[in-house]
Amino acid sequence: MIGENVKAKVIMIQGTGSSVGKSIMVTALCRIFYQDGFKVAPFKSQNMALNSFITKDGGEMGRAQVVQAEACGIEPTVDMNPVLMKPTSEMGSQIIVQGKPIGNMLAQEYRDYKSKLVSVVKDSFLKLACNYEVIVIEGAGSPAEINLKEDDIVNMKMAQLADCPVLLVGDIDKGGVFAWIVGTLELLTKEERERVRGIIINKFRGDKEILQPGLDYLEKKIKRPVLGVIPYFRDIRIEEEDSVNSEKNKYNAQPVSGKINIEVLYLPHISNFTDFDPLEREEDISLRYVKMGERLGESDLLIIPGSKNTIDDLYCLKEFGYQEEISNRLEKGTVIVGICGGYQMLGRQIYDPEHTESSREKIEGLGLIDSVTTLKSKKNTFQVRARFLPNSFFDNQDELSGYEIHTGETVLSEDEKPLFKITKRGFTQVDINDGVVSKEGIVWGTYIHGVFDNNSFRRDFINFLRSKKGLAISSYIRQDGISYQEEKDREYDKLACLVRDNLDMDKIYHILGIKKG
Repeated sequence: MIGENVKAKVIMIQGTGSSVGKSIMVTALCRIFYQDGFKVAPFKSQNMALNSFITKDGGEMGRAQVVQAEACGIEPTVDMNPVLMKPTSEMGSQIIVQGKPIGNMLAQEYRDYKSKLVSVVKDSFLKLACNYEVIVIEGAGSPAEINLKEDDIVNMKMAQLADCPVLLVGDIDKGGVFAWIVGTLELLTKEERERVRGIIINKFRGDKEILQPGLDYLEKKIKRPVLGVIPYFRDIRIEEEDSVNSEKNKYNAQPVSGKINIEVLYLPHISNFTDFDPLEREEDISLRYVKMGERLGESDLLIIPGSKNTIDDLYCLKEFGYQEEISNRLEKGTVIVGICGGYQMLGRQIYDPEHTESSREKIEGLGLIDSVTTLKSKKNTFQVRARFLPNSFFDNQDELSGYEIHTGETVLSEDEKPLFKITKRGFTQVDINDGVVSKEGIVWGTYIHGVFDNNSFRRDFINFLRSKKGLAISSYIRQDGISYQEEKDREYDKLACLVRDNLDMDKIYHILGIKKG
C-alpha cells in the first residue's frame, strides 16, 4: 500500500483487452474532474508505445499520458508514466525509466528486471498522489492475462499498491462484450474482483433499449452496476495512443481534386505519427497512410516519418521498392519531407557502429540529400524553440516550438542548406542548425517533432504546396488566434460532454469517496 501522506482520491480504469477504450475513458474522466474544479492528474505505471513526448525538463514519456495531462489542464511529467517500453523488434524494447533510457531488453530480460521497478512506480505515484486531489490510473491490456500476473506492475498490482477501486471497460463494437466481462472477472482472484466496482460499456451503436435486457442480465450475473454505455463516436478528435486508427479511412483515401493530397509512409517501426494530426485536421488536405507493400499515389506531399529502428525500416522501404517510387514521385514534382528518422533516411548513408537500433552497422540512404548520419547510444531529448532560416522556399519569421527525440547526428555537406536555427534547447539558449532544405523546397527534413503544430508554419507550408499545385492561396490563415492546443481543448470538452451525458457520474463520485455539494 502507498503511504498515509496521500491526499488524493484514486480510481483506476482497466479493460477487458487492448484497444477497448481505456485511454480515452481516462482522458474523459480527467477532463470531467478538471471541469468540476478538482486538481487532477493521470497515471500509468507502464506503457508500451512508439508515440512518445519530451517534457520541459527533457524526460521521455508516453503520448497517451500527455494527452490525459492536457485534459487535466496541467503540464505533463514523467511521473505520470514512469516506465515506457518502445519496441525495437518483435522480441525487444528500449526501456525508459522516469524519462531516461536504461537500455534495450528482450522480453525475458525485462521480465527478470521488472521487480526492480516496483519502487520506481511507487515513488512516481506517491509524488502525484501527495500533490493532486484526484488521480485517474490507466491499466494496460487486460488484468486477466494469467501468464503475466505474477510480474504485474500495471493492472491489479497497481490497484493494490494504490488501494483504489477499479472500473472495467468493455468494447461492445468488437462483439462478445458480455462474455468478455464475465470471463475477465472469473479469472481474477476474490480480492481482485472486490476492487471492481462497476462496468462501462464502450463504443455502442444502436438503440440502447434493445441492449437493456443484456445489461440487466449482466448486472445480476456479476453483481456490479453498469455505470454507463458510451456511444461510438467519429466526430471527436483525440490523439491516438499507439497506432493509426484504420477507422479514420486514412489507409484507402484517394486523391481529392482541389485539395492538397498527402501520403505518409507507415513504417514498420513508425513513431510519433501524431506529428501529422494537425495536417489531417485541415479542411483543404486529404491525408493517407501508405502501408508497406502498397503503391504510392499521385500525392502532392510524401512524408517519411520518425522510426524507432531507422536502419531496418529503411531496409524495408528498399525491399518493397519504395526508393525507386520515391525518386519517380520527386521527378513528377512531389515534395518529399523527412521527420527525424525519415530525415536521416533522406541522406547518403546511415551508420550504427554501436548497434544502437539495429544489428546492421550501416546502410545506404535514399540519396536525396548529401548527408551522413551516425547513430549513437546517447539520446537527445529536448523541448526546443527554433526559427526558419532565410533563403528557404517560403518566408516565415515566426518562432516555432517542438521537441527533439533522436539518437543520431547528421552532418551535411557544404553544398546543403540547413532548414532551422534552434535557439533554445530545454532551458538553455543555443545556436544550432537543424535539418536541411533544397533550394526549391522540394526536399526537406528536420529532427524537430511537432513542427506542424505551429499554426503559422503549417499554413505557410500548405500555401506553398497550394501555390505549387496552381491552387489559390488559402484565406483560412487563422485570424482568431486559435492555437492547435486550443483546438485540442475544444475536443477534450466535447469528449467530456459525451461521456458525462452517458455515465453515472454521481455513482463515480460515490465510488471515489467524494461528496459533491
